[in-house]
Amino acid sequence: MKNFVLPDLVLVRYERVNKETILKKINKEDINYPKILKEIENAPEVLYINGNIELLESPCIAVIGSRNCTKYGEKWCEFFVKEFVKYGLTIVSGMALGIDSIAHKTALKYGGNTIAVLPCGFNNIFPEENIELYNEIIEKNGAVITEYELNTEAEYQKFLDRNRIVSGLSMGVLVVEAAYRSGTTVTARDALKQKRDVFCIPRKLRKF
Repeated sequence: MKNFVLPDLVLVRYERVNKETILKKINKEDINYPKILKEIENAPEVLYINGNIELLESPCIAVIGSRNCTKYGEKWCEFFVKEFVKYGLTIVSGMALGIDSIAHKTALKYGGNTIAVLPCGFNNIFPEENIELYNEIIEKNGAVITEYELNTEAEYQKFLDRNRIVSGLSMGVLVVEAAYRSGTTVTARDALKQKRDVFCIPRKLRKF
C-alpha cells in the first residue's frame, strides 16, 4: 500500500438522509488518485470519496448486470462475489438495483470490501431505494465515489459516463446478466477499450 496524504475535505449535508459527513476530494495530480484509473483515456479530473479512500488502490474486480435480474443471475452473482472476497478482491459496481446491489451486499455479507460508483452528486443519492445500502457500505469500511459535484442529479449520460469508472478502477469485469442494449454492455465495451479482462456467466451453468 502506498503512502497516503490528507486529501481536500468537503462538508456535505445529505438532504435526503438528514445527516452530515466529510467527503474527500482528489484530483488527477494527487498522490491518492488511483493509478489504474489514471491509465484510461478519459479519466475523471476529480473524484469525491466517502469512506475508505485506500480501497482505490486495492485489487478490484467489477461485477455488473441487469437491474431486472433473474434468480439464476442473483445466485451466480452471490457465488462469484463470495469467491472473489476469499481472494481479497474489492468488488466494484454502480449501486444500481438488481445485480449491482447484490454484488455490494454479498461483498459486505462475507466481510469483503466494496466500492460503489455514483452517476450523481452526494446530495442526490441515486437510486433513493439504495440509501440504506449506501450507508451500510460506509459503515462497513467500504467507499462510495463520484466525479460529480454535490448537487448534481443523475441523468442518462451520467450513467454512461459512470460506467467507464467502474471498469477503469478494475482489473477485470464480470458480466452476470445483461440486455443486448444496456448500460451493462456499455461498461463491457468500456472495459475492452481499457484493455481489461471481461468475463461473462453463460446462460446455463449447473444448478444449485
